Amino acid sequence: MRLFVGIPLAAAVIDEFSAVSAQLRSGGDGLRWMTRESWHITLQFLGNTGPEQYESLVARLRELRLPAVPIEIERLGLIDRAGIVIAAVRPAPELLLLQERITAATRRCGFIPEARPYQPHITLARGKGPRQSLDALKAKISRQAKFTRSAAKEFVLYESFLSSAGSRYEIRERFALDGRLETGGTA
Repeated sequence: MRLFVGIPLAAAVIDEFSAVSAQLRSGGDGLRWMTRESWHITLQFLGNTGPEQYESLVARLRELRLPAVPIEIERLGLIDRAGIVIAAVRPAPELLLLQERITAATRRCGFIPEARPYQPHITLARGKGPRQSLDALKAKISRQAKFTRSAAKEFVLYESFLSSAGSRYEIRERFALDGRLETGGTA
């Protein structure tokens, strides 16, 4: 299984991203626009996972007791070098704490966290094939949309399935964010 941990988005935010994506798309932009079912905030990519490691992972993630996470989209943007359209997410203290605790829990199961700093975002589109000029898209993105603020009451364990048409994600497990903050130590 190819796994990652993430936060699903509120229905209102998904609807807003659908509208914005429709406005930003153009036939020759050289991008593969993600489907509304694929939008999420990644907390940690785990990669290939065997059955024993999966059981340990689920047990460790079930131990976490953390508060709901405020989700606020800061801005739309481009990662030019990779040709990726993103929505940057405000790194609220609760979000950073959740990501930190998940990383600590998964480390105990043998997963290695990324070395680069955590930058919460939602991927809206990825480059496909040869890079096209994204100047027209940059101009459209400069007109920023406003997005609904929400609170994540859960995080999930996703399985990723790769294909030539792009990735498809299925939820394997759900974990509640119940408002109680774990005290003392890390996961």
